[in-house]
Amino acid sequence: MNIQTLEILKLLHQSGPVNQRKLAALSGFSLGAVNKALKTLAEAQMIDQNNRLTDHAMQYIAERSPKNAIILAAGFGMRMVPISQSLPKAFLEVRGERLIERLIRQLHEAGIHDISVVAGFMKDSFEYLIDDFGVNLIVNEEYAGRNNLHSLALAKDLIHNTYIVPCDIWCAENPFDTTELYSWYLVSDLQDHESTVRVNRKNELVSVDEDEDGSRMVGISYICEDDAETIRTRIHELDQNRLYDQSFWEAALYQKDRMCIRAKVCADEDVVEINTYEQLRDFDASSDQLHSDAISTIAEVLKVAPEEITGITVLKKGMTNRSFLFTVNQCKYIMRIPGEGTDQLISRRNEAAVYQAISGKGLCDDPVYINPENGYKITKYLDNVRVCDSTDVNDLKICMKRLRSFHEMRLNVPHEFNIWEQIRFYETLWNGTPSIYRDYEKTKANVFSLKPFVDSLEKDWCLAHIDSVPDNFLFHHDANEAEKLQLTDWEYAGMQDPHVDIAMFIIYSLYSKAEADRLIDIYFEDQCDLTTRAKIYCYIAMCGLLWSNWCEFKRLLGVEFGEYSLRQYRFAKDYFRYASELIGELNQ
Repeated sequence: MNIQTLEILKLLHQSGPVNQRKLAALSGFSLGAVNKALKTLAEAQMIDQNNRLTDHAMQYIAERSPKNAIILAAGFGMRMVPISQSLPKAFLEVRGERLIERLIRQLHEAGIHDISVVAGFMKDSFEYLIDDFGVNLIVNEEYAGRNNLHSLALAKDLIHNTYIVPCDIWCAENPFDTTELYSWYLVSDLQDHESTVRVNRKNELVSVDEDEDGSRMVGISYICEDDAETIRTRIHELDQNRLYDQSFWEAALYQKDRMCIRAKVCADEDVVEINTYEQLRDFDASSDQLHSDAISTIAEVLKVAPEEITGITVLKKGMTNRSFLFTVNQCKYIMRIPGEGTDQLISRRNEAAVYQAISGKGLCDDPVYINPENGYKITKYLDNVRVCDSTDVNDLKICMKRLRSFHEMRLNVPHEFNIWEQIRFYETLWNGTPSIYRDYEKTKANVFSLKPFVDSLEKDWCLAHIDSVPDNFLFHHDANEAEKLQLTDWEYAGMQDPHVDIAMFIIYSLYSKAEADRLIDIYFEDQCDLTTRAKIYCYIAMCGLLWSNWCEFKRLLGVEFGEYSLRQYRFAKDYFRYASELIGELNQ
């Protein structure tokens, strides 16, 4: 049966036997379409001559009606900065209700009490829903590195006549019903350039071209048992393919250029998706969640009202921090907010001391604001910035020249970045959890065996950047269109052998040995002696172990770094060997 016929059957189930004109008024279908649907239902023995449902129809309806719901609420909700730093998006308070609680109540109103919530970020804060609303809690431990396709994969076996619901939706009217007869995906009647689908004349959701507007995707879906097995299988298959780690679950609905389920269209004003701080502010200016320390800080520092802070946009999540772009008085700025566990890793007082030491030296723009207590930092935004291309030799020459000139300033600060102590310190943050690497103790012992050689060498002790990675070398153009270079992100900077900065650049770039040697030659302009090269090999091994330990700590917080983490451990092992071999040659 087609969608119109099923909608007429649903109306007859909800309103009882009514005539064709009443059905036309209720459904919005033409009288001809209603008569055709009734004829189809009669032929299928779903209704009698008085439009009453038969036992066959009641059984058909019961087999397809909603049984449960899955709410997807695992992600960071990064676009909600600065709120999302300390609050899952599901708990946004909109017009006096938390988003997830309103959705659960609406499901209850539709008779749906079997509700599973997939949580990840701040998962413990969802625990109260078990007692207060009787939900089942499913934990996605990989929420930081995988999108909601993986969240749904964890609950795929529950998909049987099931609503699938994003947690960031506010619905004016209840979108859930006691009766559903086919699978659908909810879109609004608003044309949206970011959408990937549109509704065609057959009520199908088909892919749009890049330059074509689509229908705004709301995200709520109903999966009828008729389609459940196919969709469960598809979700499982895609979840096993790491190419889909960043995919939304809707990827499982596509068959070539269209979704395998029908469109359900709602009025755009009936469903609000709260994706950003400004959307929340526009929709509910009285929401308690608008009271953000970050926004208050910006307002105080720049002497503006909170509503004058606009264009709030999340920037790519860094390995340590989260940052967002904003505009005040037509000027763009970046607010840096420290990430999970950062307070255990970085002294913000030391960072402030570094910025004082480099102020006016032309290394980077001075921060507009930096808080030595909580690490909040405001800087001016640079337009048309690009980072160093670690594969481009010309970029490398420019960046190494800049790094060398910084080292030659011989700047001083009161604190040191001690690599050996940091390696041990990151271990303590594991709280007794063993390393994920079976040969960790042997690798650590090997790396520490390099310490006597490193300690025996004289060094030009000075302020080193420590986080001197390609992404922190920023190329931009000044007012005269001349390209300039800044070195940014000085969180880890401290007194150290400046050659550590070369090692850091190498390990972050995931260089091969040949590429590492090339960078060393560029920095030293082909004048690097074997002893210094051996020392840098030692630093690469040391720093590889250091950042491997750091990654293991972040992993315990639910933040994964994939290949980067594994490669750091390999640097520790491989460069212990390279350093040992070269030291052996020097001792002959």
